[in-house]
Amino acid sequence: MDVADLGLPVDVPSTALFTDHYELTMLQGALEGGTAGRRSVFEVFTRRLPEGRRYGVVAGTGRVLDAVENFRFDADVLGFLRERRVVDEPTLEWLSSYRFSGDVWGYPEGEAYFPGSPILRVEGTFAECVLLETVILSILNHDSAIAAAASRMASAAGERPLIEMGARRTHELAAVAASRAAYVGGFTTTSDLAAGFRYGIPTVGTSAHAFTLLHDSERDAFQAQVHSLGRGTTLLVDTYDVAEAVRTAVEIAGPELGAVRIDSGDLLLVAHRVRQQLDELGATDTKITVTSDLDEYAIASLAAAPVDAYGVGTQLVTGSGHPTCSMVYKLVARAESADPKAPLVPVAKKSMGGKTSIGGRKWAARRLDDEGVAEAEVIGTGAVPAGLADRQLLVELIKGGEVVAREPLDVVRDRHAAARANLPLSATQLSRGEAVIPTEYV
Repeated sequence: MDVADLGLPVDVPSTALFTDHYELTMLQGALEGGTAGRRSVFEVFTRRLPEGRRYGVVAGTGRVLDAVENFRFDADVLGFLRERRVVDEPTLEWLSSYRFSGDVWGYPEGEAYFPGSPILRVEGTFAECVLLETVILSILNHDSAIAAAASRMASAAGERPLIEMGARRTHELAAVAASRAAYVGGFTTTSDLAAGFRYGIPTVGTSAHAFTLLHDSERDAFQAQVHSLGRGTTLLVDTYDVAEAVRTAVEIAGPELGAVRIDSGDLLLVAHRVRQQLDELGATDTKITVTSDLDEYAIASLAAAPVDAYGVGTQLVTGSGHPTCSMVYKLVARAESADPKAPLVPVAKKSMGGKTSIGGRKWAARRLDDEGVAEAEVIGTGAVPAGLADRQLLVELIKGGEVVAREPLDVVRDRHAAARANLPLSATQLSRGEAVIPTEYV
């Protein structure tokens, strides 16, 4: 049965319902109570990094900007809210003309972050800011988790390229976001055409085991692929017998064979054997790509192997054991009245169990040592110390409701590589440890 027959939406025309029910009921209460117009400051931060991680990676900022722009309550959305009696008519009327008109500051996408870092700061009226909580967190928590895993894998891979191959291991829309985040973290290509179409990420791919099994023999399959895609193609050599497949591949494509792919077995042992065989057959320039449930640890274990590229799927798109960053969106300051000139008052939740937060509109800077290496994440609410004035991290992303900081994805990717290079060398260690630099509050 087609989903249309069930009366379910096939398309999502806006991001307005990527939110939680209570955000709208809070809005209704604030509108009725006269506090909805109070100037407010919300901040996104995490109280701790995922266990064992030494730094986080800001990813998804570009998608957040798109989401804020597309946060619109059209007739269909308003009709749904009315039918379900989520909020009253005055609130629906207010929502019908919703447009975020405030300011957003944040760490530039690709930058590293640490516990307490004010990754994103959203300023405007309470009413317009509170509605954005869930959509912002859902994007940043997902994308930053994938980018952090990708960054660790890129560190382990060194100069060897990484292929993102996880589309079949996650939700179809999450797969596109994951591919984008992986590219930010250091991956070079993706197998997902939707990600290539939407974000311009280079796409790659040749054949799977099904293509070999389709043919009467492995030789027939290789001949068909080389005839269609050229001698520079990548042939999958572990459907049957690897040694025989390599021999056949070189016979058909010659020394110009682009690459072979190994997708099973003891990758370290098989890669060494395949490299030796390729060299003996004269295919000294033929590359070896390995896939098969790789993560950063498996990639690191293959550092001494004659491997030229890695393809990663499941572990990447699930954050390599940490599919979220536990970021939160908290009100940290608000005005005493709806008067635009009313001063901001710091506010913070008091809580047991490590869920406390620090009130006040914050700035952040990264202090460097004499060698230019990061030594501390410094966060404050007052004046920025003179020595840190040129090391501030937050940049303006939205001004008066207008996006002012869109940038090409390659710029973001390069920024992350530079940010990671400026961290202490121990940041690239895969062993468990604390944040590679401390967070200091002033």
